[in-house]
Amino acid sequence: QVQLVESGGGLVQPGGSLRLSCTVSGSIRTMHIMGWYRQTPGKERELVATIRRPGTTDYADSVKGRFTISRDNAKNTVYLQMNSLKPEDTAVYYCNVGYSDFTSVIRTSWGQGTHVTVSS
Repeated sequence: QVQLVESGGGLVQPGGSLRLSCTVSGSIRTMHIMGWYRQTPGKERELVATIRRPGTTDYADSVKGRFTISRDNAKNTVYLQMNSLKPEDTAVYYCNVGYSDFTSVIRTSWGQGTHVTVSS
């Protein structure tokens, strides 16, 4: 079992910035991939950004150049720096991790979600 604690969401004006954090704790042997997804009402959850253990990153086209994902392996924490926010970035943002537990089983887990609202 792992626990994911997200923080950093809120209300921001268009053009503003927010930084999301997600700290993971529990029975983790190796953290393979950490990422952020988002979802709006009536739509499927979509990938925002991921970062693999060597540091390889991947971004949705809609956020490239505006969002930056990073991780602190020592703290099992992933960050999403969001700049130049647009109203269409409004969503619930979910942290997701893929990891191996101490039995070497590969698992995935989701955070509870944090709301981001971009509005004037």
